[in-house]
Amino acid sequence: MSIPLLVLAGLAIGPAPKPRLVVVITVDQLRPDYLDRYRTQLVGGLTWLLRGGAYFADAYQDHAVTETAPGHATVLSGRWPAHTGIISNARGVVDLAARLIGVAGPGASPARFRGTEFFDWLKAAEPNARALSVSRKDRGAILPIGRAKESVYWYQSGVFTTSRYYADSLPTWVQAFNARRVPFRAAGLTWDLLLPPSAYSEADSEPYENAGHDYTFPHRLPADSPLAALAFGGIPTMDSLTLAFALEGVRALQLGRGGTDLLAVSLSATDLVGHAFGPDSREIHDQVLRLDRYLGWFLQQLLVRYTRESVLIVLTSDHGVTPFPERSLALGHSDAVRVIPDSVIRAVNAALDSRIGGHDWVYLETGMVLVPDRGKLAAQGVNVDSVVADLATRLRAQPGVARVDRPADLAGKDTTDPLVRRWQHQIAPNAGVELVATLKPYAIWSLENLPIAMHGQPSDLDAHVPLLFWGRGVRRGVRQLSAMPYGIRAKASARHSGRWTEPAMAQKLSAAQQRRVEEIREFEKVVDHVAKLVAELDQSRAAKALFLENICTVVAREMSQMRQRALTANIGTIADVAGYMSVMAGRGGGLDMKIRGLRDGVNSLRMQLDHALKVAMTPEKEDSEPAG
Repeated sequence: MSIPLLVLAGLAIGPAPKPRLVVVITVDQLRPDYLDRYRTQLVGGLTWLLRGGAYFADAYQDHAVTETAPGHATVLSGRWPAHTGIISNARGVVDLAARLIGVAGPGASPARFRGTEFFDWLKAAEPNARALSVSRKDRGAILPIGRAKESVYWYQSGVFTTSRYYADSLPTWVQAFNARRVPFRAAGLTWDLLLPPSAYSEADSEPYENAGHDYTFPHRLPADSPLAALAFGGIPTMDSLTLAFALEGVRALQLGRGGTDLLAVSLSATDLVGHAFGPDSREIHDQVLRLDRYLGWFLQQLLVRYTRESVLIVLTSDHGVTPFPERSLALGHSDAVRVIPDSVIRAVNAALDSRIGGHDWVYLETGMVLVPDRGKLAAQGVNVDSVVADLATRLRAQPGVARVDRPADLAGKDTTDPLVRRWQHQIAPNAGVELVATLKPYAIWSLENLPIAMHGQPSDLDAHVPLLFWGRGVRRGVRQLSAMPYGIRAKASARHSGRWTEPAMAQKLSAAQQRRVEEIREFEKVVDHVAKLVAELDQSRAAKALFLENICTVVAREMSQMRQRALTANIGTIADVAGYMSVMAGRGGGLDMKIRGLRDGVNSLRMQLDHALKVAMTPEKEDSEPAG
């Protein structure tokens, strides 16, 4: 049975001074067995943390869709995807309204994220606290600090950038770092083995690796500079660049000089290498060895700037990975297949289109079946429950599928079954997920013409992650008790404040609290919808007046209805703000003033709802002191 980290405080952290810098390193797709498998060859940061810190060898991302976005949203929030609203990569941080600065690429923001994270707690205790969060991936940089508008940067097309959710321009230090053009200058760079070939036991000639091409060492980046910058993200050196960028930010921002600050670093090369070559490849072996050395350099540089007594370091992962089915089959795992449900989903959508027209009505995202326009289908006479039941039958017939459930059927089931528990942690009752499909051991979800190693299942292969703490007051040693990374927030809070602040979701909420949480989430959905309408209004300034008027009419109606519901909910001044926004949207006047007023209203509502959710999920009893 898994025990939240917050219960393990007495086993890992004793009394210690407040740190000046909390460093949280999330290594994307780092399986804990790598630390054992390559232990004798680790001489850098990983072995330093293992020897000097507390290592939870049996930690899990205890939710079902083990992907980057849900994992990163969990690490420092203290809540499952069912509570953060980040249930998949596809429903993570993509936000067309939050455009990138200085480079083309998908816009991104934490607009879908719900609730608070560790940094919000830190900021409440120390108003001058700051955060720097960096990653190769947008979701890896954004989600560890939630909605906070701090220094958040990620890699895109050869440079580090951010979106207009956070800033209107890049600071001088980021521009100077990008001006070095390291990824572009890497054109033709060769990735060869760090150690002699005899130090690697893995075969270097598996044709199922890397889609059947370039699957032996050495690997070479393209000679064309822009192409090299794109490919740079998939080699070990990307982690080195990310750590160098983080260190440059620490220096430029003078983190930890005035109080306690947060540095969140997400390293993505292990994920890219793992997808392409698999968790049993010579490439992943070399990647982990290089990661170890990069981390050693990075931590040494940090400790030159800060004393050992003033830094708390956490290292974990967002998920694991399942081996290539081709390898698993060779090892005797007969259920190891690639499950590609595209033809099933296409058939269901084609039948609906031929009947009522339209678009893709049914989606399958990493085992979750969604019907976003259920209401529209029902309004046109479609028996949606019958469609869903038929789809469930078709999915169960797919080779590699172990079970298909309705989320409601899993509610109240025995949570000692990790599959049941992880699906319960994954999906809120009102998330709009119609079915959840679980695969057999060693089977993986796959895409047509993309034969890569995959994760995303509620299996231990995908959920098992390492978890290490290092710092003054951390009691060294290996902890064999099961743990969950969501407790990182609580443990870091204890280290910062001297008190153990337990995430509310770790305790059972009362019936009244549960109703309150559901009520707040319904309000959040309305606010999200209105925010999208306001963004559309802003982007459509040149459209015809009637089009703009229709958007404003919808906003006015949504806010008027929300005001009526909010009058009885008694949450802050939500009713007043919603009423103001309804009037603002419905009246005449300048479009610029209207958009600014509606944006301010959306921000005000979000802040109040975030606070209300935190209060609603706070245990009714007082926090207790840590054990030991």
